[in-house]
Amino acid sequence: MLMLFGILWFMALQIAKVRFIAMVSASSYYFSSTKEKEGSASVTLGFKFAYFNHLGSLCIGSFIIALIQLIRIIFYYFAKKAQQASGNNKVVEITIKCGECCLACIEKICDYINSSGYAYMAVSGEGFCLASWHGFLLNIKHGAKFAFANTIASLFIFVGKLAIVVVNCATLFLFMKHVTHDIDEVESLASPIIFVAVVTYMAANIFLGLFDEAVLALMTCLCIDTDMNGTPKFGPPTFYDDVKFFGGNKNKVEDQNDEEITDTNSLK
Repeated sequence: MLMLFGILWFMALQIAKVRFIAMVSASSYYFSSTKEKEGSASVTLGFKFAYFNHLGSLCIGSFIIALIQLIRIIFYYFAKKAQQASGNNKVVEITIKCGECCLACIEKICDYINSSGYAYMAVSGEGFCLASWHGFLLNIKHGAKFAFANTIASLFIFVGKLAIVVVNCATLFLFMKHVTHDIDEVESLASPIIFVAVVTYMAANIFLGLFDEAVLALMTCLCIDTDMNGTPKFGPPTFYDDVKFFGGNKNKVEDQNDEEITDTNSLK
């Protein structure tokens, strides 16, 4: 049991480190950018924070996820035993399904709170517990923005995965038809295409999955920037194309910029 928990914890920690590095990189990109220039994402800073500054916090977050996963595995084991002992009783089946659903929901909620905490920790440098609490409050305050950003990100990620799968499958078909001429020799063309589609989807899921973390980190940076300054002062130029998304309006930003120019001229 301890070895199983250790494996779950180790895997959860590796995932947490990859996600946190992506979030730090996205945060450094946001705060190194302004309306006039586009900054750069520092992956090296992400590695430094993940391995030297916040490794303990990542261990705590991954410990929680691993513990919930272990509870789900234990529940599943005893649930199967109970289902066999009851003779596949429908009431027992329904109870087991409800329990599995509740545990899955708890894992999803804790995982999202962890992600929000990592995103806030990437900006503030706070510990895990404090960053998770502040990240949770930030999500409540700007819930509509986070929901909108997550929906758009999920849509683009799905379209990206679908496009990559279609392109790879089409490439395979054209390669077999015009290069290797294997189409006539293969009994079923569906088998290699399905295999390539599955492998491609898994690879795309790994790489494009980091886009979710980057969106969450950028939204966290944006909300913190907005709360501190009233209107965003950082972020790449594309963030300023529609300031209404930030909770303000373009006239307000233009008036603020005019005031800053006026103050600068007065000082001169």
